[in-house]
Amino acid sequence: MKKLLILAYDFPPYVSVGGLRPYNWYRYLREFDIEPIVITRQWSNKNGNFLDYIAPGSSDNIIVEKSEYGTIIRTPYKPNLSNRILLNYGEHKFKWFRKAISAYYEFAQFLFPVGPKVEIYKAALEYLKTNKVDAIIASGDPFILFKYAAKIGRKHNTPWIADYRDPWSHNQEYAKSNIQNSWHRHFEKKTVKEAAYITTVSNFVFNKIDALIPGKPFSILPNGYDPEVIDKIASIPQGSEKLQIAFVGTIYEWHPLESFLRTVNSFIISNPNERILINFYGTNASERIKHLTSIDFPELTQHVRITPKMPNDELLAKLAENNVMLLFNYYSYMGTKIFDYLGIQRKMILCYSDDPEAQQLKEKHYNIQESETESKQLQADLIQETNSGNIVKDSNHLIEVLAELHKEFIETGEIACHSKGVENYSRKIQVEQLARIVKLVASNN
Repeated sequence: MKKLLILAYDFPPYVSVGGLRPYNWYRYLREFDIEPIVITRQWSNKNGNFLDYIAPGSSDNIIVEKSEYGTIIRTPYKPNLSNRILLNYGEHKFKWFRKAISAYYEFAQFLFPVGPKVEIYKAALEYLKTNKVDAIIASGDPFILFKYAAKIGRKHNTPWIADYRDPWSHNQEYAKSNIQNSWHRHFEKKTVKEAAYITTVSNFVFNKIDALIPGKPFSILPNGYDPEVIDKIASIPQGSEKLQIAFVGTIYEWHPLESFLRTVNSFIISNPNERILINFYGTNASERIKHLTSIDFPELTQHVRITPKMPNDELLAKLAENNVMLLFNYYSYMGTKIFDYLGIQRKMILCYSDDPEAQQLKEKHYNIQESETESKQLQADLIQETNSGNIVKDSNHLIEVLAELHKEFIETGEIACHSKGVENYSRKIQVEQLARIVKLVASNN
């Protein structure tokens, strides 16, 4: 059995879609003759919000967990000064000082062994003093893990795989200035050229990588749903009291949240007896939603419910109680929540494919550099392929869709979903492909 060292910053129990990808490697790789050793950080999950990302770990010592699936090594985590200030004084105090400290670590971590992620590197070196692995994989973002994997690979003559969940230097989050752009582009080229293989979630992301580092062997391993969790919740029925529409996760500035809520508000004003409930789970925009519903769209106050973050298995059980899943358009990027929506087999509505207000938001805020040769409607393509929902053109079309959904709900007590080919997006299938890649890379070495 080959051994694979996995460097993953986001990992359960931290509630993050980014942590689900390496978790499923850990969960299923042994079934394909690969023993996973995960090195991650300790997560305490005491706050139930964004502060969990910077909260201290549970111990000053490394915690080792062994199970039938493999080994997890959890490293200590101590917040730096910037994060301690944020935890103690809140997000509105000492902003510039905190930004300066964060900027220092963002740049310095690529030159020196400093920063909140370096304990993962140290733990990997310590593990390899007495253990041998056949390959290494680093899951980014954070992309400093790529540099750690490259250094470890050189030191121990071990091939490493760069797994991109998102673009690196092509993502404008890493290119807010010319200096940042040049810095990240330099280290991306320097680091990833040493990788034996590249895996990523879509052709769109790979084309960004290939333009910078051409000629690397690669595979597309899309995100997916966890079949084990989906099997556990398969018998949960849809709610029948109200038409429930669910949204989970991050709301970005280019998402037409206000337009969606305004349209639902108009629908309720025109149909005051309609039974409809919008559920937001684990969103980063709770305060904005509360403001919009209390000030701008007061008719929605009794029709919107906000639930904090929760572990993925609990979240999917809650989602299964809903009738309809809401997606905001990611355009050239697929995102991850669409796969969980597919797994629980609830009808999706995608807002929007061609809405003027949404297009303005995209032009102003969308932070992914699109390609003229790639589809700019990846979610819509998948929904059409799997027959799993409605692609809503604009806010006027949304009114029609809401009316149709509510009519079906009143008549049948549920919303039918006639999706097909969903099993192709099981994460277990993607893990089987990764296992073949690991064996190939190890044998080539």
